[in-house]
Formats: sequence, C-alpha cells, structure tokens
Amino acid sequence: MQLRSVAAVATVVLSLSLFLSSTSAHNITRILAKYPQFSTFNHYLTETHLAAEINSRETITVCAVDNAGMSDLLAKHLSIHTIKNVISLHVLLDYFGSKKLHQITNGTALAATMFQATGSAPGSTGFVNITDLKGGKVAFGPAENHGNLPATFVKPVEEIPYNISVIQISTMLSSAVAEAPTPEPSQMNLTSLMSAHGCKTFEDNSDSGLTVFCPGDDAMKNFMPKYKNLTADGKQSLLEYHGVPVYQSMASLKLNNGVMNTLATDGAKKYDFVVQNDGNVVTLKTKIVTAKITGTLIDEHPVAIYTVNKVLMPKELFKGVVADTPAPSPAPEADAESPKSSK
Repeated sequence: MQLRSVAAVATVVLSLSLFLSSTSAHNITRILAKYPQFSTFNHYLTETHLAAEINSRETITVCAVDNAGMSDLLAKHLSIHTIKNVISLHVLLDYFGSKKLHQITNGTALAATMFQATGSAPGSTGFVNITDLKGGKVAFGPAENHGNLPATFVKPVEEIPYNISVIQISTMLSSAVAEAPTPEPSQMNLTSLMSAHGCKTFEDNSDSGLTVFCPGDDAMKNFMPKYKNLTADGKQSLLEYHGVPVYQSMASLKLNNGVMNTLATDGAKKYDFVVQNDGNVVTLKTKIVTAKITGTLIDEHPVAIYTVNKVLMPKELFKGVVADTPAPSPAPEADAESPKSSK
C-alpha cells in the first residue's frame, strides 16, 4: 500500500451529523416497493446508494417521480454519479407531509436537500423552492430557477409523521448544476467530500482502494480532552487508525469478520481492530473501545466512508485506558438471618 498523504492537522474533528443512527423507523426501498409506478425511481435510489442515506435520517421527505418522469431523466444519458446528484435534489432534509405543504408559512419555503448537503451545490443551488399556490396546488422548483416551478404536488404516498414523508411530484426537478458531469469516485477530491460532511482529510492512491471510519459529533466532543494530550505523532497515528488501505463494502464488512489492519499498521505497531457483526449491526472492537457503524457516506468502489458512534482508540496510544466493559452486576444481598426458634 502506497499512502500518498494523510493530512497532519492541528485538531481532529471527524464529525458527521448527517447520519445519526443505523437503526431507522423507515425503509424507503420497502415503502416504494409497494408502488410499481415508482419502480425506476426506487431502483436508482438503491443503485446510487441514496436509499441507505435516506434510511439513516430521522427527518426526511422524498419527492418521488413515477416511471414516465424518470424516463425523461434517463433519456439524457447521464452517468450514475450525476443521476445521484439529480435524485438527491429530490430528497428534502425536513418533514413535509401533505398537511404541512398546504400550510406553509407565508406560502413559500426554501428546503435544503441531500444534494446541498454533499457540498457540491454552490450558493442556493442545492435548495428547493416549495410554494403553496392555493386551490389545492403546491409547486416545486430548484432555487436556482429563480421562481420557475415546473413540478407540482400530486399526492402523498406514505407518511410516518415527522420521520419520513414520501410524496409524488409531477416531474423531475431540472437543475443545470446537479446535471453537470460528475467525476468518478477515483477522481473525487476526498478532502472536499469529507470536509463538506464534517470530516477531515483522508487521501489515498492505493490500488486496493480506501475505507474510512468517521466518528460523529458527540463522540468527538467527548474525546477531545484525550486527543489534545497526544503527541503530534500520536495524532497522526490516530487519524491513520481510522482508515483501512482497502475498499470494504458494507456487504463485505458484514461477512468478513475478524482482525483488520489500518493505515497506521507498521510492523510491530499493529494498530488493528476486530470487525464483528450481529445481523445488520457492524461493530469495530479495539482493546479499548467498541464502536458501531451508524451510517454510510459513500460506498462505491474504490472508496467507502462510514460513520461510527465512537472514536477508535488503539491500545498503542491508550494503554492505560480501561476498555469498555459491562458494568458489574450488583452483589447479591446476603440472606436475612433466619429467626431463631423460640424455646
């Protein structure tokens, strides 16, 4: 493995607030599978890995388009990565049930989208304008269209109040920015990609690919005092410890349990951890801590980036820290002294 660079930074803020939990109250693929008219839209949610990102969200609205509407998009012969950008513009980072759509404050609202959250949408191009036209009509349009609202609300598909709303809109939202050619993952600037989602830089040119595990905000907040006590070399090793010099898809992580080397592994310095899974839950166990994978930022060969709920702490850096162990069970109470028999 030839590591090109792993940025030496003054602080590590490997946070990712987009993915809060791997357990979800909804599954967008299952929801849409009940409606054949959305089969193409549903297929591309899976193909682009947007389904996993949607499922990891606690509050989300999906503006689905039927198969005829998807035909218009596919006729443009865009790459799968560009199609992902376009569809991500149809995923609103807020809950808009049918009732809320008809009760928008001041009649109009700008909704942030999953495309805006990628960091690839400059200015307001990642927002969608939602306008209540009254008379039962609600219109949608990319904010970059300056008031042009080509799509209208058709009907609610399925709603789990304040968790997920799936609605049908009449046509795809056309965006020149979203439809611009998108580089393949091997050409992506991981610095920009990860920074846009609250993660610092990892870069690699290994032929085997790269897998990165990125701790979330709460994990980093609790860990920062320990991090500040590390030497410069220790901070560098900690960064590298969160990267694996091969591409590991989620499917392979669930199947190939066992010891895994990291970018920090070097001879006697093992810097490894153990991957284990329990059903769909994948955990990473060091000698110090056990972390759970909570979300997927990208899982497309040769790069995979996952979020975890704890900072991975290698024993090489934290030998004196007590490992995670269950709290000891309280000692059983002594049996009460049996009353003496009366004479």
